[in-house]
Amino acid sequence: MMQPKFSDNVILTGFMGTGKTTVGRLLAETLEFELIDTDVYIEETSGKTIPEIFASDGEEVFRQLERDTAHDLSQSQKKVISTGGRFMLDPENVALLQPSGRIFCLTASPEEILRRVLGDADGIERPLLKGADPRAKIIALLEERQSKYEQFPQVDTEGQAPEEIRDQILKQLNST
Repeated sequence: MMQPKFSDNVILTGFMGTGKTTVGRLLAETLEFELIDTDVYIEETSGKTIPEIFASDGEEVFRQLERDTAHDLSQSQKKVISTGGRFMLDPENVALLQPSGRIFCLTASPEEILRRVLGDADGIERPLLKGADPRAKIIALLEERQSKYEQFPQVDTEGQAPEEIRDQILKQLNST
């Protein structure tokens, strides 16, 4: 697979469990870019975990930290940026990051997302899964976010190995 000749960032968005972190890691290795997970970046720069930020400061402070992160990362090059599930739903974050690189939205069916998240070591900690019907919650949130996710090129991750997904994205990067 030929390495793209560009220095722009590659930004991955999409719902939880669609493979942003796994595919992001593979893309970063292949491109020899730095991988930035926005949630990890926020935790490192704030000195608090995301649950601590929500508990002590509230969601609005967290969303402002996301905007600060988008601003910081918009000034960078040669990064693969794996965003939190709601990060790119904020038009301000999109406006900041879009000029700095290519954005791809990873997708999967609600059933596949549920399977992946339940199999994830962090699955227990995900607030989305609390309650009687996590599948119904996933479907409702996907429907709510669909119009914003659709503004980006879609990459279906269902039934594919992470390496295949990486190769699809690389092919798209090389074609422009």
